[in-house]
Amino acid sequence: MMPLEQGVDLFSEVQALVGAFDPVVPSEVRAELAGLARQQGRRGAAARFGLTLAAGCAEESLGGDKGVDAGISAYALTHDCLVATSDRKLRHSLLRDGVPVIALRGPRRVTLERR
Repeated sequence: MMPLEQGVDLFSEVQALVGAFDPVVPSEVRAELAGLARQQGRRGAAARFGLTLAAGCAEESLGGDKGVDAGISAYALTHDCLVATSDRKLRHSLLRDGVPVIALRGPRRVTLERR
């Protein structure tokens, strides 16, 4: 939800950082966004915007019963890809696992973090 919250064109910013890429949204994340989109207020609006962004991405299931965050990490490691997230807990977990993370730093600066 970070692009709407901070006025960032995430796809352009990521392309500037890493070059051409193929965005993928896990079906589990799309389902989470759909649930949040039913809410009123800022969180619901951000989720609806997230669904709009997700419409332009390929969709793949994470599979398994590990939970969404663990599934995202496993998918990223298996497919050798980056993950864009504003979720602090997920970001720390991904970095600990060696997965590069696209994150928002400051009001409009998108960065690539690695450990």
